[in-house]
Amino acid sequence: MISLDEAVTARLESHGARFEVLIDPDAALAMKRDEFEGELEEVIAAEDVFEDASRGDRPAESDLEKVFGTTDPMEIIPEVVKRGEIQITAEQRREMQEQKRKQLITRITRNAVNPQMDDAPHPPERIERALEEAGFRIDPMEPVETQVDDALDALRPVIPIRFAEVTIAVNLPAEYAGSAQARVRKFGDLEREEWQNDGSWVGVLTFPAGMQNDFYDLVNDLTSGEAETRVVKDKDDLNVR
Repeated sequence: MISLDEAVTARLESHGARFEVLIDPDAALAMKRDEFEGELEEVIAAEDVFEDASRGDRPAESDLEKVFGTTDPMEIIPEVVKRGEIQITAEQRREMQEQKRKQLITRITRNAVNPQMDDAPHPPERIERALEEAGFRIDPMEPVETQVDDALDALRPVIPIRFAEVTIAVNLPAEYAGSAQARVRKFGDLEREEWQNDGSWVGVLTFPAGMQNDFYDLVNDLTSGEAETRVVKDKDDLNVR
């Protein structure tokens, strides 16, 4: 379950009665779109249906039966969300907007590059300033995924930017290969891998171009800076030397 501070109220008025449930805002939006795939217990603040959630008042069981055909809150909660309205306070809206802003900046930073600087990643601070300069308004009620394209359209007149992937070949020395490759291989899509005769490991991975610096930091930390990397144009080429 989530805390009360994390929850919003979904409210349905029907047959002269009011029903309220406390639920995670993102989960509520997903339910409205028939896109929710998680466990209900993990996204609600109370396994209960209220007449007034702020006071803890509960509706009559007869009203539950009349409107929903059941008194089971776990069956009723999704119905209240889908058929009702999501109520959020001004403070909740600000908090949700700030959370979505951070998520949006992170997503763009990890996926976008500067085409005028040899596809170098944009630092988060630059993305944040550019969004402010562009006057882009983040909708706290919409998933970040659906706002990325609009954000990019707003950013393009302000900074050179595009989404791109990069393919990197990495050679992990034998001294570190055994343990390091297990973590490196999870960083992106592993295109190919090969154990060399000297015990070293070579892998070719594809991931968002904006994550290059994170990848290099990881590899250097795991190998004390002794690994070799290079950008690969041909994925069939495993030689990093």
